[in-house]
Amino acid sequence: MTSTQISPDTGLFSPVRAGTPAEAATTDTACLQAMLDTEAALARVQARLGAVPESAARAIAAAARAEHFDLSELAVQARGAANPVVPLVRRLTALVAAKDADAAHSVHQGSTSQDILDTGLMLVAARTLDLILSDLDRTADALARLAARHRDTPMAARTLGQHAVPTTFGLKAAGRLQGVLDARDRLRRVREAGLPVQLGGAAGTMAGYLEYALLHVPDAADDGGRRYIQELPAALAAELGLAEPLVPWHTVRTPLADLGAALALLTSALGSVAADVQLLSRTETGEVAEPAAEGRGTSSAMPHKRNPALSALIRSAAYQVPSLVGTLTQVSVHDDERPAGAWHAEWLPLRDCLRLAGGAAHTAAELTEGLTVHEDRMRANLDLTGGLVVSERLAALLSVELGRAEAKTLLAGVSAEAAATGRHLADVLAEAPALTGRHSAAGLRELSDPAHYTGAAGQLVDRVLDRYEGERATVRSAPGQSTRLSRSSPMQG
Repeated sequence: MTSTQISPDTGLFSPVRAGTPAEAATTDTACLQAMLDTEAALARVQARLGAVPESAARAIAAAARAEHFDLSELAVQARGAANPVVPLVRRLTALVAAKDADAAHSVHQGSTSQDILDTGLMLVAARTLDLILSDLDRTADALARLAARHRDTPMAARTLGQHAVPTTFGLKAAGRLQGVLDARDRLRRVREAGLPVQLGGAAGTMAGYLEYALLHVPDAADDGGRRYIQELPAALAAELGLAEPLVPWHTVRTPLADLGAALALLTSALGSVAADVQLLSRTETGEVAEPAAEGRGTSSAMPHKRNPALSALIRSAAYQVPSLVGTLTQVSVHDDERPAGAWHAEWLPLRDCLRLAGGAAHTAAELTEGLTVHEDRMRANLDLTGGLVVSERLAALLSVELGRAEAKTLLAGVSAEAAATGRHLADVLAEAPALTGRHSAAGLRELSDPAHYTGAAGQLVDRVLDRYEGERATVRSAPGQSTRLSRSSPMQG
């Protein structure tokens, strides 16, 4: 391999994004094309506003194709100016000049490297977020179906790794759905209004853009170029499907901070889904199982293993993105009108955030759509403690008869005995002298049924599903299709 040949980034050590739509949207080629698309769009809007000839805009657009550039060569040449836009513009200008010498004068007119690179990255982010949002829709749909189907499926809630009180799998799914909806809403707001084009010129004054307008646009001087300076960013934003900035944001890095925070929230929400699946799919728990696929979850040493591979991939992204966002936040302190190093340090962590979040979202959609729920194991695990999981309920009920303090003391004692002897809590409690003549063992066993102590779980599930259905009806409902989910009936008891 020569000094100018660079091996492609195949994702060998980042399988969560390897082969996913987000990876394709964030390759070096995709990033290069986004910067070229920015150059072409800038020429088109300048032509519409009269600052460059229409023929020049067409020539620039024709040359602005990634296949006309050697990525390896461009990367090495970027060392000279500390950014890839300088050699990109040099090559683009040469390509245009080869077809139309006069048009070459219109390449990169009034612009600066940061305008093209920042706008290009915002364009890459927009294209990637569109993919992520589509996958989040799939994940939300799948979690909503699980929440509705298992609204009243009892299982053990666990706090600090131990059985706590009964809950329902529907409520667990609804809780994860709530997190995904929060992340999706935040990401959608960023996509719709938080990814602005960058047009500042050499030092954020737009002087270059204005000067060319005054030279070439007949009526630009009538108001000192005010109308042109207002129209140019708006036209470029519309052309690229990005937001219009109030002013150039060369050293005001709010867009990157907002985007990073939204991606961190997303991966934490998806990571929590994956963590639940990983824990609940343990051999000794066996309450859920990931969707099976050829070769998935295999071990190089143990033929019997079926590892929760999808969950592991999602969690790997959730562990990495916050630190990358931390880098974006750290380097957001910008000095002067363009800092040395801080701006340059943003590019790679931003792209990695998009790749990892996109890979996690795509993987989460597959995980949740194919998740298998083992209700029998959930019930069996609920019964493992012999009624201890509902000791809170029994203490509350008996407090009416015995007083709160006495009831709590009684339940603490009989719970310890039941745990030590392996007997059912109701049987031990029935023998307590304080309850003589008050309750039978059969009656106490009925009160100890975990399925009858899930509190307001069903109502809480409904509240999340109502939110989901409301958002779905607003954003994605199709004519003639119901947005209502079938929900299981509340259990009595």
